[in-house]
Amino acid sequence: MNLNLKGKTAVVCGSTQGLGYASAVELALLGANVVLIARNEEKLKNTISQLDNSTGQTHSYLVADFADPAQVKKVIESFVSDNRVAHILVNNTGGPAGGAALDATTDEFLQAFNSHLICNHMLAQALVPGMKKAGYGRIINVISTSVKQPLQGLGVSNTIRAAVANWSKTLSFELGSFGITVNNVLPGFTQTVRADYVIEKKAADTGQTPEAVLAALVKEIPTGRIGQPEEFGAAVAFLASPAAAYINGINLPVDGGRLTSL
Repeated sequence: MNLNLKGKTAVVCGSTQGLGYASAVELALLGANVVLIARNEEKLKNTISQLDNSTGQTHSYLVADFADPAQVKKVIESFVSDNRVAHILVNNTGGPAGGAALDATTDEFLQAFNSHLICNHMLAQALVPGMKKAGYGRIINVISTSVKQPLQGLGVSNTIRAAVANWSKTLSFELGSFGITVNNVLPGFTQTVRADYVIEKKAADTGQTPEAVLAALVKEIPTGRIGQPEEFGAAVAFLASPAAAYINGINLPVDGGRLTSL
């Protein structure tokens, strides 16, 4: 099985913590040069120092806030203007705040749409030409199991994640013939800051303790535990590899079997 990413460059968004960080770590372990994108430069510098470079990789970073699509566009266009090519794009950013869909303001939907779909689209538009020339491309979107089974109390997230999933599927039709695959990876409950937020929010809304909320969630997971970030990162890294060349346009849950749908 060819998992070797030596000579490939991966742009990984939201990569100073959680699932983005785990994805960056695993891609570096397979030999990729990793370009981190996040808004906090100090955290980016610290993350760079933690990435494997045993095969002589060169890692770097770009500073951009996904709450500002214009900034993201400027940063990625500057990247490609230097004749730099990224073979792998991992789209990932923090999820919208929780709450019922009906209670959300239109601004909340618009902000989430911009931070997720619009920024994803700008990054893809900038990087796809280089992928086409290289004859190798992987666009991997970190979204949510809610695209298969909406999660209660995450109205805005459910809506926007579904939009990203359909955008991704559409791109998979358009780009497959160029050696570029487009896939979504759907995290279940994983040990991240986002999971902590969801648990705390549900505890506050229901009057339960966070421990009770977590215990109830674990009961719904056939593996009997929540996931670890590196397990998710490994799935992303596999989809980025040459071995996954014929996997295109899918939603891959990494959720311990929690989803009740196929």
